[in-house]
Amino acid sequence: MLAYLLNLATLMCINAVLAITLNFIMGYAGIFSIAHAIFFGVGAYSAAWVAMNASANIFLVIPVAMVVAGALSLVLALPALRVRGEYFVAASLGLQVLGVTVFSEWKSVTGGLGGMIGIPPAEIFGHAVADPAQFLLLALCCLVPVLLATGVLLRSSFGRNLKAIRDSETAAYAFGKNVALIKTMSVVISAMLAAVAGALYAFYMGFINVESFMLDTSVLLMAMVIIGGTGTLLGPIVGTVLLMLLPGVFSYMSFLPQTEIGSIQQIAYGLAMVLLMIFRPGGIVGSGKPRAAKEKAA
Repeated sequence: MLAYLLNLATLMCINAVLAITLNFIMGYAGIFSIAHAIFFGVGAYSAAWVAMNASANIFLVIPVAMVVAGALSLVLALPALRVRGEYFVAASLGLQVLGVTVFSEWKSVTGGLGGMIGIPPAEIFGHAVADPAQFLLLALCCLVPVLLATGVLLRSSFGRNLKAIRDSETAAYAFGKNVALIKTMSVVISAMLAAVAGALYAFYMGFINVESFMLDTSVLLMAMVIIGGTGTLLGPIVGTVLLMLLPGVFSYMSFLPQTEIGSIQQIAYGLAMVLLMIFRPGGIVGSGKPRAAKEKAA
């Protein structure tokens, strides 16, 4: 039982980092991306490659993973951010498909469909973090700085610019804001922080393949943010905890067909998102009223 709880808590921390970084662009910049799993994957593959070919020291692996993910996001964001709204969603879907194809076919680096096996445990000052309790502490030590960094950024002038763009991109242009630069920087920051989760995941699992970075993962992360509350600091964490607990809850419901648990989970996610959009569009932590309605009332 203890091993199960430690595993669940560790995966919650990793997914919470991803949800926080997705919320950074989705909830505060209004950039709805369904390609977040790709940056998660880039971080995981980069970390795995460095750990297996150079060093498993996290003070080397995590920065390298962040730089690779940041550089790739910059290359991809520049053309993609030329479009907005539903066009950007379509562009991000294309990025997701492209990324999965590269992960599957670039066998010399990613191992192809078979993935990368034998990833060594993370090392801190020469100490291998192989114990589950120690790894949970490491995951928490990554989650807290990511949350704090996001909070500090959102309270800075950069964060206020992001919210201005989210509320009215045209008005932000009119006030002289460099909208393209601000949006690009937000995507790069989000991708770099998502790579931290990827590195943690690679070390924790000791094996990665493309199945962990498919469209399903991007949709699940989006569900975590929407259900928890977009545009709130704690919403993504609440959404992550709820959706990570859900499979365990279903498995204890003996009247449900155990072979269909996965499908029932997908139905529950979809139903929860539909109901929240109707009755509480701000999510569990967010306001019960849609932003547009609040602005009209003001």
